[in-house]
Amino acid sequence: MDRSSSRRDHDSESDGKRIKDAVGEMETIERIFESKEVPPWQKQLTVRAFVVSFILGILFTFIVMKLNLTTGIIPSLNVSAGLLGFFFVKTWTKFLNKSGLLKQPFTRQENTVIQTCVVATSGIAFSGGFGSYLFGMSEVIAKQSNEDNASENIKNPSLGWLIGFLFVVSFLGLFSVVPLRKIMIIDFKLIYPSGTATAHLINSFHTPQGAKLAKRQVRTLGKFFTFSFLWGLFQWFFTAGEGCGFSSFPSLGLKAYEHKFYFDFSATYVGVGMICPYLINVSLLVGAIISWGLMWPLIELRKGDWYPADLGPGSLHGIQGYRVFIGIAMILGDGLYNFFKVLGHTFTGLYRQVKNKNPQNQIPVSRNSSPDLASLNFDDQRRTQLFLKDQIPMWIAITGYLSIAALSIFTLPHIFHQLKRYHIAVIYLLAPTLAFCNAYGCGLTDWSLASTYGKLAIFIIGAWAGGDHGGVLAGLAACGVMMNIVSTASDLMQDFKTGYMTLASPRSMFVSQMIGTGMGCVISPCVFWLFYNAFNNFGVPGSTYPAPYALIYRNMAILGVEGFAAFPKHCLALCYAFFGIAIVINGIRDLVGKEKAKFIPIPMAMAIPFYIGGYFAIDMCVGSLILFVWSKVNKPKAAAFGPAVASGLICGDGIWTLPSSILALVGVRPPICMKFLSRSANVKVDQFLSS
Repeated sequence: MDRSSSRRDHDSESDGKRIKDAVGEMETIERIFESKEVPPWQKQLTVRAFVVSFILGILFTFIVMKLNLTTGIIPSLNVSAGLLGFFFVKTWTKFLNKSGLLKQPFTRQENTVIQTCVVATSGIAFSGGFGSYLFGMSEVIAKQSNEDNASENIKNPSLGWLIGFLFVVSFLGLFSVVPLRKIMIIDFKLIYPSGTATAHLINSFHTPQGAKLAKRQVRTLGKFFTFSFLWGLFQWFFTAGEGCGFSSFPSLGLKAYEHKFYFDFSATYVGVGMICPYLINVSLLVGAIISWGLMWPLIELRKGDWYPADLGPGSLHGIQGYRVFIGIAMILGDGLYNFFKVLGHTFTGLYRQVKNKNPQNQIPVSRNSSPDLASLNFDDQRRTQLFLKDQIPMWIAITGYLSIAALSIFTLPHIFHQLKRYHIAVIYLLAPTLAFCNAYGCGLTDWSLASTYGKLAIFIIGAWAGGDHGGVLAGLAACGVMMNIVSTASDLMQDFKTGYMTLASPRSMFVSQMIGTGMGCVISPCVFWLFYNAFNNFGVPGSTYPAPYALIYRNMAILGVEGFAAFPKHCLALCYAFFGIAIVINGIRDLVGKEKAKFIPIPMAMAIPFYIGGYFAIDMCVGSLILFVWSKVNKPKAAAFGPAVASGLICGDGIWTLPSSILALVGVRPPICMKFLSRSANVKVDQFLSS
């Protein structure tokens, strides 16, 4: 579930509920901070804030990269970023205060700057496409696809062009929505649930009660971080060969293990399961049972009839083709349904907003226009006054967009010669409208459709370029351009909402997002390069880092260019069926209402195990079970500390990848291989060794 649709959306809703349960909804929060002076926007941007952001940005980039390259499921890390940012700077200022060197106290505005910068930095690990469209261009993935004209559609990763590509495409979305910040936040009063939940979290940290709770949460996070890191170290000693170690433990039996059903002792995915809503985890398990428990075993019985019996397990003309293409069909069905649903909400909401404005009260777009402050409560009055105080000049937005667009149109064809300048120009003409739609829809529903817009670009530009002119690579590159624009646009608007509610200046939010994006454009490629060079069989199914979405995105590009000729027998009919099933399930979920929809699985989540397997779904369901039992025993404590425990498990295991990568690069191998054999296989091994 690439950081598209379901990932951020469902997780942020869960974050918001837990935060509100833990610290309470304070309707007059600004009364508590009334006596505290709000620093000017320049003083919100401190050196210590960006030092902490840089350190946390590296940590979270490792986490997001690992998740991206294993399953593609990335939970919301806003709580972890806000909590760790508060802890680091609070510790820093406490030390300086004792030594008498503290010049500026730690404020919630500075905390917001850190959180914004960290999320912007680690966000590039997703929108940069290292587990999807960018790595999908590589020879490793192309060999698994078996498409025509493969040589014209291959571009292997290189640190230089990766960094250059990200720098020319990642900033455009920021400038595209800057002029709309006042309309979205103040005039339309869009909720932006993720941004609102993060603001409540940061505000709570800086109240006396919230600070005490935050300290306890940080201690809890630290304990489980240490446990998770040491558990990763312990497991490493038993992974001397392929299929060795606890991650290959056939906990449900060898037959179940062959069909990808086992608990692999991953602290990361247990933690992810604790953060993700129960419905996501159950949907993953249902999808795993339908695919690996029923469909693939039945299709494998047709070997020699539906597909040639002599094909390897990785061939897309065999069983692998059913796994990949049926999964893609469900993802596209779910994505297109939600695309039109959110688009409908967007235009309906816009129509109502415009209709409700009388001629004397038009939507204020100019710099000097302001709403009727007397009609607002104290919190909104103070927030609106400060939000309108530091405006970002329109000329900066227009000049920035046009300058970066011109640079990008000139530069990108030198990186991807298959992508022509007129392809890029058309994307940039449409981009502001699509960025607005995504940002507005995200404000209403918290659903970011960045990957859906990217997939549309794959099909349109890929088909336009044509199969004989590198259409697959052109489509993948266009996907990257589009995804970066619409993703960063909605992210920035979420940050503006967080800043509005914490009295952080729009200027400091924009600068923080720019700096975070710039750091991400360097950090993410370097982290990916470390993974790429350190681990054997990188990107190969069954390996430690299979990068499943890379193959999925490449095959979408192939579909856009070549059509359905490469499908195995009956695969197209099954794709149509599951495409329709995804739409029907989503329709039923919307018809029955929110309460009953909690018991109907989500098609996007169901589709992920179709290709990967069910092992990670079992891990995540274990995480859900832990949280469920904890909630039954002590609900307030589970609500307050559950996210901290989950974050500790994710962060500890995620940061272990850094020393494990370094060990692999310098040639240090684990000393033991722990492997599990059936009784008959074990007898044969014993006989061989004794002979």
